[in-house]
Amino acid sequence: MDNQELSSIATQVRRDIVRMVAAVSSGHPGGSLGCADFLTLLYFEVMKNDSSNFQMDGKNEDVFYLSNGHISPVLYSVLARSGHFPVAELATFRKLSSRLQGHPATDKKIPGVRMASGSLGQGLSCGIGTALTKKMNGDDSLVYTLHGDGELQEGQIWEAAIYAAGNGVDNLIATIDYNGRQIDGDLEDVLPLGNLSQKWQAFGWEVLEMDGHNMEEMRSTLAKAKSYVGNGKPIVIIMKTEMGQGVDYMMGTHKWHGAAPNDEQLASALGQLEETLGDY
Repeated sequence: MDNQELSSIATQVRRDIVRMVAAVSSGHPGGSLGCADFLTLLYFEVMKNDSSNFQMDGKNEDVFYLSNGHISPVLYSVLARSGHFPVAELATFRKLSSRLQGHPATDKKIPGVRMASGSLGQGLSCGIGTALTKKMNGDDSLVYTLHGDGELQEGQIWEAAIYAAGNGVDNLIATIDYNGRQIDGDLEDVLPLGNLSQKWQAFGWEVLEMDGHNMEEMRSTLAKAKSYVGNGKPIVIIMKTEMGQGVDYMMGTHKWHGAAPNDEQLASALGQLEETLGDY
């Protein structure tokens, strides 16, 4: 696919996100919209996996863990649009007995979901375990993880970071959604993270940075990240995004981290997002 085709899919994913959240007046649209480009690129081009034959053990295929599980709408949309389960199932988001709960859950047996991620801070540890297992099994496929920047305030992240570098977990590519906002406000007002690039470097990681809304830049950065695999260091990408990307009134604020649009706001959002693949 070229960049325009990928961006077109990401636009439909954004439509899915706002419709899913609005339908049940519940969910987290802000970060989901911000990560739509990245996850579209990851699932439609970068990762090696069989969407029609999901296996929980992930043998001989790339594995992805969504650590910041509250942005489940974007994960569900991308999984459905890439063929993991029927797109029509998106209409069940956050409803009773649905597999698509507010935070991904393994007991629901959703194709593409390998960990429950309602509690923040755990995805990197899980990714490291999977990466080490692949190494022991002679499996040369990769492990990808995604984390929120506010999630880096969790101590477990940094314990895992030390462990990964200390044990040469060099088949893992972690990405930080660095939008500068979290549920209670701007990062700088809640708990500043300082220089993230220098922090990860000091912890022994190979560090890259990219614009999370530029398909070509993401393509080249992920290719560069893959070129570092096997060099003895885990890899982290600090990805600059805008919370609420694609919907003007959701951008530039933390207020849409976990708030659903009403009918009028939904209509405005959909007016800004072209229907490219057909709504569910």
